[in-house]
Amino acid sequence: MWVAAVVGVVVGVPPWARGDDWPQWGGGQRRNLVSHETGIPATFHPGRKKRDRLGFDPATTKNVRWMVRLGSENYSGPVVAQGRVYVGTNDEDLDDPRFRPTRGGVLDCLDEKTGDLVWRLVVPRLEVDRKLVSEDFDDMNLGICSSATVEGGFAYLVTNRCEVVCLDVDGLADGNDGPFRDESTFSVPDGAAPVVLGPRDADIVWRFDMLRDLPVFPHDASNCSVLVVGSHLYVCTANGVYDGKVVLPTAASLVVLDKRSGKLLARDDGTISADVFHGQWSSPTVLDSSRGMRIVFGGGDGRCHGFVPLEQNAQPRDPATILERAWVFDCNPPGYRARGGVPIDYWALVRGKATSVDDAGLVVSPNEIIGSPVVAGNRVYVAIGQDPVHGPGRGALSCIAADGTGAGAEVRRVWQYTGIGRALSTVAVDDGLVYAAEYAGKVHCLDADTGELVWFHDTQDEIWSSTLVVDGKVYIGGRKTFTVLAAGRQKKTLAQIKLGSPVWSIPCAANKTLFVASQRNLWAVEEQGEMP
Repeated sequence: MWVAAVVGVVVGVPPWARGDDWPQWGGGQRRNLVSHETGIPATFHPGRKKRDRLGFDPATTKNVRWMVRLGSENYSGPVVAQGRVYVGTNDEDLDDPRFRPTRGGVLDCLDEKTGDLVWRLVVPRLEVDRKLVSEDFDDMNLGICSSATVEGGFAYLVTNRCEVVCLDVDGLADGNDGPFRDESTFSVPDGAAPVVLGPRDADIVWRFDMLRDLPVFPHDASNCSVLVVGSHLYVCTANGVYDGKVVLPTAASLVVLDKRSGKLLARDDGTISADVFHGQWSSPTVLDSSRGMRIVFGGGDGRCHGFVPLEQNAQPRDPATILERAWVFDCNPPGYRARGGVPIDYWALVRGKATSVDDAGLVVSPNEIIGSPVVAGNRVYVAIGQDPVHGPGRGALSCIAADGTGAGAEVRRVWQYTGIGRALSTVAVDDGLVYAAEYAGKVHCLDADTGELVWFHDTQDEIWSSTLVVDGKVYIGGRKTFTVLAAGRQKKTLAQIKLGSPVWSIPCAANKTLFVASQRNLWAVEEQGEMP
């Protein structure tokens, strides 16, 4: 979400990151779900089902190095850095007697080679001030949905309580680093007795509470993956609605924090929140524009916003600097916000009190951006959609070019594809093709230059996950199956794998290994020879 020296920091390979790691959501600041790993198998066997905590028999797996049990829900895509795997889940299946399940969140840091637990962050469910919000606010307690961002000796995360935390990658094993030193009370519900923590527990370096310190009102989940640019962190606040109305219409949607201290440095001007349809779940992206670096943010207003990074602004001041908006692009095509000159009432449609359908019988309405904008070259690719509880409808996938010079517009529409349904997904752009998934189950392969459809594949499944391209293959999770397709202009199905529960998060590939998380388990998949 957030020229010369700065661009070098962004596009160069950091000295702490191995080239084959996947240290953040999307692998890098451009969020393009493409890995250059090779030797990744096209299929694997998760093991025979077994009636125990793990749910599968590890002795019967194929092409699997290890598997571990998560909680009962997983929306956090695994990331891999410096020999560790980080993955978020909830605490429903927590086997630590010090903590009782609270419908809270968990971040597990695992050994990359063995899957053994290195340390764990436990975040109890949000204890809401009932004077401020309603009982229904508990909808956001889905566990930790954010994917960690690892840089150097620190991991940055948005918790299920709408906090941004900076974690020591070594946990408490090397002592309790400050300034935050209250982990023993942080990890239990308000009013509960402190717990005794050890070396296999997380070490919080600092904490910023967006819920109370900004403030904001998250809808459903706070799940942004933090973007690091130089010494700054760019974070989506998840500000949204309650009962069809924006609770805090001038609240920040995008903030900038100092990565060393967690201090608030900057925020947007609040105009995005004023037009939010439902929630805000997109993670920010870096774009190298013809006019300088831009932080690209997919708003809950259905628009893509390009911000001038704080590095190019004047010195931060108190109160926080307002980020400069360089451009805005509406990702809703003509006819999605209004028909016949009459605005379409988003919430009337959601509540079934209005209809708006096209000639194909698909619902047409304003949509928000849920996945992350993807940058490939000087182009941005971004899809629109809605919360899956609202059902299917007409979506769109936009390609935006940032090649404006002189007095003209900085960005322009290259193409807009409306043959796709509503999407929760982030796209993958590789070798001149765009791979995009829609909620209703279709995977679309488009020409990246023209937007023309090359092929589509109907998984006949519900898709909340996103396409990952690696080693000539496209991996995509669904409610019932994990599907593997051949990458390229010829459609071919390589595998359909049953993992026992939905795959809502996005897999990643690092160090010759594919990491796939279902709602309940995480598998480290590697090539081990021919499968029978």
